[in-house]
Amino acid sequence: MNRLLLICSLLLIHSSLSLAKTVIVADAYVDVANGKLIKNARIEIENERIIEVMSTSNRSVEQGDTLIDLSGHTLLPGLIDMHTHLTSDANEHGVRRLTTSQVRKAFRGVKYAEQTLHAGVTSVRNLGAGAFTDVAMRDAINSGDIIGPRMFVSGPSLQITGGHGDNNILPHDMPTSTLGVVDGPWSAIQQVRENVKYGADLIKIKATGGVLSKGTKVGAQEFSLEEMEAVVKEAHRRGVTVAAHAHGTAGILDAIRAGVDSVEHASFIDDEGIALAKKNGTYLSMDIYVTEYILGEGEAAGISQESLDKERTVGHVQRENFRKAVTAGVKMVMGTDAGVYPHGDNLKQLSRMVEFGMTPMQALQAASIHSAKLLKQEQNIGTLEVGRFADVIAVKGNPLNDISILENVDFVMKGGTIVKQ
Repeated sequence: MNRLLLICSLLLIHSSLSLAKTVIVADAYVDVANGKLIKNARIEIENERIIEVMSTSNRSVEQGDTLIDLSGHTLLPGLIDMHTHLTSDANEHGVRRLTTSQVRKAFRGVKYAEQTLHAGVTSVRNLGAGAFTDVAMRDAINSGDIIGPRMFVSGPSLQITGGHGDNNILPHDMPTSTLGVVDGPWSAIQQVRENVKYGADLIKIKATGGVLSKGTKVGAQEFSLEEMEAVVKEAHRRGVTVAAHAHGTAGILDAIRAGVDSVEHASFIDDEGIALAKKNGTYLSMDIYVTEYILGEGEAAGISQESLDKERTVGHVQRENFRKAVTAGVKMVMGTDAGVYPHGDNLKQLSRMVEFGMTPMQALQAASIHSAKLLKQEQNIGTLEVGRFADVIAVKGNPLNDISILENVDFVMKGGTIVKQ
C-alpha cells in the first residue's frame, strides 16, 4: 500500500512539473489563417508547442508558470523565407567567390543563420549550397549545436554544363565544374537521387540563365522540358518538392508544365504563365527587393558589369509581373534570395510586396501560412494555432498599418525558447 502511495505521489509531482507553461500576453496577434487582427492576445506554451491561443485581457498565470508581458506589441507567427543562401556572403560576388572554400562558407553560415533568426525569420528554405553544407547546417541546428532557423534544404542545385550555377569564370585550360552539373534526363535523375541520399529535403533546378552568372542570358531556357519532367517525376516519387530558378518566359512555362512546385524569380512571366501557374497551383517566389541591393551596392560587392546590366533589364519587369500575378490570384510565397544581399535584411521584402500590389495581410500570409503549405509543414509552422511549434515574433505597433515595422523585430521565440528579447 505504501508503495502504491509513493508511485501515485511521484506521478502527481511529474504531472505538475510537466504542466509548467510559458504565457505570452500582448496587445494583439495576427491570425494569418483567417486574415484577422485579434486584440488582447494570450498564447500559452508547453514544451515547444502552443497549447492555447485566446483573446482575453487576463494577464494572470498559475504558480510555476512564466509570464512574458509584451504590452504595446503585436504577435505574429515566426516568418518563413522561401529562398535563402545561408552560406553565401553578400560582399562576395563574381571572382571573389573563387577565393572561399566550402568549409569556410559553412563556418560563415553559422553567423548568418543566427542573424536570420534574430530578424524574425524562424524557418527558411535554403536553395543551393555546395558540398551539402546546408544539410550539415540544418542538422547542426536541429541538434542544438548552433543557433538558427528551421532549415529545409536543397543541397547542390542542378544546372546544365555552362549554365547558370556552373563555374563559368575560369578559362578552358583551368577546367572546373560545379557539383550538380547535369546533362540529359538520366544524369538529372541520378543527381536527384544523390541529393536525396545525402539529406536534401527538396530539389532545386536552374531552368534558365541568371543575373549573377557569367555568360548566361537571363531570359534563355537552359534545361529542356524533358529534363525538367524527369527531375520532377523522380523527386515527387521520392517525396520531395522541386523549386525552379526561372527568369525567362519559355523556361517558366516549361517548368510549370513539368510540374515544379514553385518558380523562383519568375521575372519575365507572361499572361500565359500566370494563368498556367494559377491552374496548376504552382507557387511563385519573386524576390522583388533584391534588385535595389544589386543596383545600389552590387558593384562594390564584386558584381560584374555584365550582371549589373542584366539586373537593369530584370528588376522593373519583375515588379510589374509581380503585381499582375497578385491581381490574378496566383499562389505566392516570400522568397528573398538572401545571401545575394545581407542576411538579416530579409523582411525588407515585405514592404516591397505591399508596394507592388499586396495588402499587408497578403504579404504576411505569403511569408507564413502559404510558405508552410508549400513546405508541407502547415501542421507545424506558419500560424499561431494550437499544436504548432511556438515560433512567435513580436513588433511594437500594428504591422497591418505599417508593415515596415517588421524590419525591426523586438522579440523572437523559436520552439518555445526565447532567442531575442
